[in-house]
Amino acid sequence: MENPEKNNSSLKAVIAVLAVLLIGSLVYIFKLSSDSDVVKTELTTTLTEKESVMKDLQELKATYDAAIAENTSMSDELIQERDKVVALMDDLNKSKGDVTKYRNQVQGMQAKMKTLVAENDELKKQNGVLTVQRDSTIVVLGESKKFNEVLVGQNEELAKTVEKGAKLTILNTKTAAYKLRSSGKQIETDKASRADILKISFTIAENQIAKSGDKTYYVQVIDAKNNVLGDKKTESFGDNTLTYSFKTTVQYENKTVNVSEDLKGKDFAKGTYFINVFDNDELVSKTSFSLR
Repeated sequence: MENPEKNNSSLKAVIAVLAVLLIGSLVYIFKLSSDSDVVKTELTTTLTEKESVMKDLQELKATYDAAIAENTSMSDELIQERDKVVALMDDLNKSKGDVTKYRNQVQGMQAKMKTLVAENDELKKQNGVLTVQRDSTIVVLGESKKFNEVLVGQNEELAKTVEKGAKLTILNTKTAAYKLRSSGKQIETDKASRADILKISFTIAENQIAKSGDKTYYVQVIDAKNNVLGDKKTESFGDNTLTYSFKTTVQYENKTVNVSEDLKGKDFAKGTYFINVFDNDELVSKTSFSLR
C-alpha cells in the first residue's frame, strides 16, 4: 500500500515544475511581444522619417523646377543641382534602413538651394533693370532714327531745291535774218532770198547760288525743210545724242549775260524756222521765226 504523504510530495513537485514552466512561458511570451513592439515602433519611426525626407526632397525639386523655368543664365547650374536631388530621391526609395545620412544630405542641399535661388533672384532683378534700360534705349534710338530720317528727307528736299535754284535761266531767245552789205553793215530782212545771216541771241539770267565759270550752250537751228543748219555736228550725252548748228561758251560770273551769235548761210528756205537752246542735252529755251 502506497504512502499518501509520498504521493502528495510528488504531486506538489509536479505542480511546482509546471508553475515554473508556466511563468517562464509567460515571461518569454511577454519578451517576444515587447521586442515585436520595439521593432514595430522602429519601423514606423523609420517610415515616418523617410516620408519626411522624401517630402523635403520633393519640395527642393519643385523649387529648382520653378527657377529653371525662368530660363536665366544660371539655368545650367540649377539643372545640375536639381538632378542631384532626383538621384537622392531614387536612392532614398531603395533604402530600407536608417535615413539619417539622407537627412544630412537634404540639409546640405537646402542650404545650397537657398544660395542659388538668392543668386538667381538677384540676376533676375539685374536683367529686369537691363531690360528697362534696353527698352528705353530702343525707344530713344527709334526716335533718333525717325528724327534723322526727317532730317535726311529735309536735306534731300533742300538739296533738290538748291540744285533747282542753281540752274541758270535762259531768257529772251530771239532770231532775225540779216542781209550783209559789202561794207559790212547788216540790214534786217524777212525775205529768205535776201538773207545771208541768222542772228540768234539770248540772255543768261543772274543767279547768285549758281556755280560760276565757263558755260557752254548748244544751239540747234532747223529750217522749214526740217534740216539742221550750220555745223551739223553731233554730241553724245550718255545714251542721248544731239545734232547742233553751233555751240557757244560764255564766262559766267553770276551776273546777267547777253549772248549773240551769227549763223551764216545761203539759199535760206521760205517758211518757219525753229531755234532750240540746249544746256548739254537739256532743252532750256526755244523760239521760232518765219522767212517769206
